[in-house]
Amino acid sequence: MSDSISIDTDQLSRWAAEKMDPETVRATLESRGLDPDSVKSYMAQFRKLRNARKLFGGFLCCGIGAFLGFVGCVLSMVNPVPELYGFFLYGLTSLAILVIFAGLYLLFE
Repeated sequence: MSDSISIDTDQLSRWAAEKMDPETVRATLESRGLDPDSVKSYMAQFRKLRNARKLFGGFLCCGIGAFLGFVGCVLSMVNPVPELYGFFLYGLTSLAILVIFAGLYLLFE
């Protein structure tokens, strides 16, 4: 059986806020005398904390892009201002696609 490893998330959060290099964090953990399995667990949690902000931003961009696409679709179907039909159909849709792809880039980076 493997022992449960307790991870000090406060310290990892401070390191993530300071934007420490992962190799520096690994060296710090190894200098504390932690075994390799504990260091692996700490590093996995550290990467997860560092990427949390990108994930939030990615989901936010995807949501905004989806909303823009929906608004563009509805406004082009309702056609409240006939002179702006092209803007609603092509402008908002293109903008929505760009914002969605920016969000997907942040998600999959």
